[in-house]
Amino acid sequence: MTDTSPAEQGSYAPESQSAGAAAGWRELFSRRYAAPASILAGGVALYAMNLYFTAALMPSIVADIGGERYYAWVATGFLMAAVIASMLVSRLLERLGAARAYVLGFLVFGAGAVVNALSPSMAALILGRVVQGLGGGLVAGLGYAVIRSALPERLWTRAAGLVSAMWGVGTLVGPSLGGLFAQLGAWRGAYVLLLAAALVLAVLARQVLPGRSGTGRGGGPVPLPSLLLLTLAAAVFSVSSTVPSGWPTALCLLAGLALLVGFTAVERRSAATVLPRQTYRPGNPLKWLYLTVAVLCAGVVTENFIPLFGQQLGGLGPLVAGFLGAATSAGWTAAQLFSVGIESVRGRALAIRVAPLVLVGGLLVYGLSQTGHASGLRVLLWAVALFAAGTGIGLAFPHLSVAAMRSSSDPAEGGKAAAAINTTQLIAFSVTSALAGTLVNLGGDSPVDSARYMTFGIAAITVLGVVTAARTARSLGR
Repeated sequence: MTDTSPAEQGSYAPESQSAGAAAGWRELFSRRYAAPASILAGGVALYAMNLYFTAALMPSIVADIGGERYYAWVATGFLMAAVIASMLVSRLLERLGAARAYVLGFLVFGAGAVVNALSPSMAALILGRVVQGLGGGLVAGLGYAVIRSALPERLWTRAAGLVSAMWGVGTLVGPSLGGLFAQLGAWRGAYVLLLAAALVLAVLARQVLPGRSGTGRGGGPVPLPSLLLLTLAAAVFSVSSTVPSGWPTALCLLAGLALLVGFTAVERRSAATVLPRQTYRPGNPLKWLYLTVAVLCAGVVTENFIPLFGQQLGGLGPLVAGFLGAATSAGWTAAQLFSVGIESVRGRALAIRVAPLVLVGGLLVYGLSQTGHASGLRVLLWAVALFAAGTGIGLAFPHLSVAAMRSSSDPAEGGKAAAAINTTQLIAFSVTSALAGTLVNLGGDSPVDSARYMTFGIAAITVLGVVTAARTARSLGR
């Protein structure tokens, strides 16, 4: 079948003039659509919360079962597995349909939670986290890919906003809930709670989501060369933040970049690809859309280090510092509630253009205001700057997700394009986290220098979004 959608000529299929007018949050949460919307959002929330949930539990886990030297691999194993699973979303969706694909994802996630809850050693815990990552990467990717088949087009923007807002909710809820279980000395019970949530969502998904609508052939062969190169790149970038500073770090970063270049070269020539094939066609705007998503997600990585700097430079307690770290996600979530109401094509294009500028501005204010022994007023300035940075992400994200869905008139290709949003997010998180760790290490024994290196380095990456967002926004109006 030949796809003759407008996306191949370098633009996205426009929404009908009146389609967005009647859409609203009330309809999305009506009896007809509340259940599927809750599953899409719940899967992403479960994944996002789990990223931060385990981090809060780790001190208690290490105290109980040991294995401190493998501390970093608990997060690395989860992320690597999630990246791999996210690349298979469209194929599983084509073969199984939305309901069965979601059930599979939730059950695999739940199986990982069982292994974690019963873990007698760190090796078993890492295994459980890998299994959880496979299920989590699948349900997170499905959250974007299934919007098109589960909901009418007039609700796509609000549904995309709801789904992507769950990343912010996960950042807020994960650390506090994990900290509560750690405080109670019940870290194993925390994974029992995750198992229960996964089972409830699996039952609900089986009942309300659509079945298989494609050929059932699995969407073609698995792109093994691309998967291998991308997995190796993510692994090398992850290792770069753990090796000694200097030439070992530089060598890891160069090797990671070389693997990413190799991934792109293989994707361009292969029949089976991770990203939609139209991404690599001359003049197609999807490449700019995915680059914009990656750049915006790079800004979120600062949250991994802000609680540390809040304690070192602002004298904050762990709980307050944790909430400071969530300021970016809070801004992301709040901005999306506003941005999903933008109905005009011009307004959506403007939101995408402005987004990276707001993100860069917030990061620069935060970086420039770093100082030791910060006053309460300065800490408040940090919070405002980080919240503003998050609003830049939230302004654009729902419209980028919907633009990916509309990139093809073929439902299978549109679903694959939407699922690739999640793959791009995970790759961006993995790569930028490693780079951020390297930048922090450049500060040596000075927390102020570490904070500035990290913040300005991330800001330099997000500046690239000004160009990619402009190219993406230009295509919306064609």
